[in-house]
Amino acid sequence: MVSLRWGGLAARAVHLTSSLRGQRAAIASYSENSLDAAKALQGWYDASSGLWSTTGWWNSANCLTALTDWASIDGSAAQSLNVAGIISNTYGNAQRVFVTAQKTVSATGLTTSTYQFRPADKRGFSEFINDYYDDEGWWALALIRSWDVTRQQAYLDMAERIFRDMQAGTDGTCGGGIWWSKERGYKNAIANELYLSVAASLANRIPGKKQQYTQIAQDEWAWFKQSGMINKDNLINDGLKINADGSCVNNGMNTWSYNQGVVLGGLVELAKATGDGSHLEQAVAIAKAAITLLSDENGIIREVDKCEPNCGNDGSQFKGIFVRNLHYLQQAAPQEAIRTAIQKNADSIWANNRNVKNQLGIKWTGPPDLGNGPTASTHSSAMDVIVAALAVAS
Repeated sequence: MVSLRWGGLAARAVHLTSSLRGQRAAIASYSENSLDAAKALQGWYDASSGLWSTTGWWNSANCLTALTDWASIDGSAAQSLNVAGIISNTYGNAQRVFVTAQKTVSATGLTTSTYQFRPADKRGFSEFINDYYDDEGWWALALIRSWDVTRQQAYLDMAERIFRDMQAGTDGTCGGGIWWSKERGYKNAIANELYLSVAASLANRIPGKKQQYTQIAQDEWAWFKQSGMINKDNLINDGLKINADGSCVNNGMNTWSYNQGVVLGGLVELAKATGDGSHLEQAVAIAKAAITLLSDENGIIREVDKCEPNCGNDGSQFKGIFVRNLHYLQQAAPQEAIRTAIQKNADSIWANNRNVKNQLGIKWTGPPDLGNGPTASTHSSAMDVIVAALAVAS
């Protein structure tokens, strides 16, 4: 009996040692890949504007978020690329670029954003504020993440100023929530998920205003849950249809990947602010439903309408946003299905969707040059997955 006992212990020790070796190897691999992806992303960086070329205004906020998330995990590698300097330059210069914005929404809910950029002395989107509340939310989150890795108060202060402008976009139409744009024609999921996420994130970072921001986030989530945008399958459609009588219903438009993503990060922040674990349970339910919906037979995520490689400049960003927020959820409420999905997609991207410059394309099964890619949008979206894999392996 003794020999059997020690044999069992020895076997478990060998298994544990092997597992630790495997974990260290995975961390080393994802760390190297993340650094290479960050270097490649900077090939599109225009220091004079503080933005990334080949993509749009809101996409550049997501490029910055990809870098800050990476920096929060691997600070020494990020320091070698001077991420703090990139943040500072973008903060200073992006506001000084003359920009005009126009957006349209297709019958399926796919947004097409058109931006005209012209460096000039005249300010464009001063304080990162424009006519679209979703754009503002992306920049607020990017600046909050920038504060996380630098502790530069100016970034958090700016995020607060952006949020104050977002608050002006809320009203009682459909019972609450924020409009997509200042034209006030559409209440959609992404603007409201961003509103939730920014409010809850501020609650966790500004102790003196925690109660205020927590209440805003709680009110937003209470409204969102009953708005009808979450369908019977625990998936989130694009937005609401406002009927002639003023009633509002789910518009049945596509359940885009990013609509299943931002809400996860918002609920993680709300659970932290309130200590209410039910928010994580709701997030896990949405995440698992979305992974099932979006994954192909090999577990590789594609957009809900399988638009790759022709998803447009906006749609090319969506999937990475989903996986980024899966990573936030995995750190708060670990699930084997989520970890597996993140790592499987990261491995496919690096093996099949990368060119000789380490640039990453839109279709995560590859090849990288499909459509007009790679671009800063397709690349930063895929980089979100590489960084997520590093986070969940660490």
